[in-house]
Amino acid sequence: MVNYQNMRSESDVSMAEPNSIIDFRSDTVTRPSSKMRAVMADAEVGDDVYGDDASVKALEETVADLVGKEAALYVSSGTQSNLIALLTHCGRGEEYIGGDIYHISHYEAGGAAVLGGISPKHLPTDSNGGLKVEQVEAAINPDDFHFAKTRLVCLENTVNGMVQNQEEICRISELAHSKGLLLHLDGARLMNAVVASGKPAKELAAPADSVSICLSKGLGAPVGSVLCGPQDFIDRARYNRKLVGGGMRQAGIIAAGGHYAISNNIERLAEDHRRAKILAEGLAQIEGIAVEINDDQTNMVFASVEPVNQQALITHFINSAILVDGGDPSFRFVTHMDIDDNAIHRLLDTISAYFNNK
Repeated sequence: MVNYQNMRSESDVSMAEPNSIIDFRSDTVTRPSSKMRAVMADAEVGDDVYGDDASVKALEETVADLVGKEAALYVSSGTQSNLIALLTHCGRGEEYIGGDIYHISHYEAGGAAVLGGISPKHLPTDSNGGLKVEQVEAAINPDDFHFAKTRLVCLENTVNGMVQNQEEICRISELAHSKGLLLHLDGARLMNAVVASGKPAKELAAPADSVSICLSKGLGAPVGSVLCGPQDFIDRARYNRKLVGGGMRQAGIIAAGGHYAISNNIERLAEDHRRAKILAEGLAQIEGIAVEINDDQTNMVFASVEPVNQQALITHFINSAILVDGGDPSFRFVTHMDIDDNAIHRLLDTISAYFNNK
């Protein structure tokens, strides 16, 4: 695969300019707006390890209230948030159950096993990225000293941009609690699910004992996630944040950016979803492109081409100053606040030109 890390432009030019770089790789690539930067510059700060940072406290209280949990903890990343949750819920030699394509399972360097001695059990997900309650029940280990003790179920919403079935999440939660297990929800993009489903964040988070909310993806903050749950859970999570080196000092500067994002950038996610739909429908009309169109999709579009065209199309994207993720077996295009309508049309024109001229 081509390494795009060094392809970013040094200039900060408008998306409307024909030679400016357009970045469809992820919704993590956004830059803070001038208003967000101003809020960050004026943030009240203190030493958060001592509990003295008013901006961090305000963010934690806001997000905890948003998702209907008692308390919250500001951390540096979604990976750290999930790891702290696992370390807090599970002891060494215990087990969590999750989906095989979930971020916790696949993209977090095996941190739970490596750093926490927690045994993973990854189950195959369905075409929408979900698990079924029957799968989870069958995967719970018996109360037998030959087996790791199943302690936790980890779910995710959204998964690859797809909103998950809330009724099934509730059924899994009921099963877990009836078996004495806990449930953690990786809600890195939960606000996309909120906007797409029309359900409030409190309702989507209610089945979970803990939930992680990312501020630096679709919401556009430069850094940070918030782990939410009961007060005693957060108290123990604070210890584990220190354990993994996650204590921050005058973190209010970045927390203020997160607070601005959570206060101002949720409803605008509908624009990302609208643009993703336009992109998917446009790609479907191009001969040579196979595109996945799903009613539950939010801000991600997956498309594939014949193997003979994959590397050539990647080169065509690079020459056209467009950054994308993947290619083998499929390309992922992610819409976000730095992608406008012109960027969508430019991408479609670029792909059409390739297939018309090859």
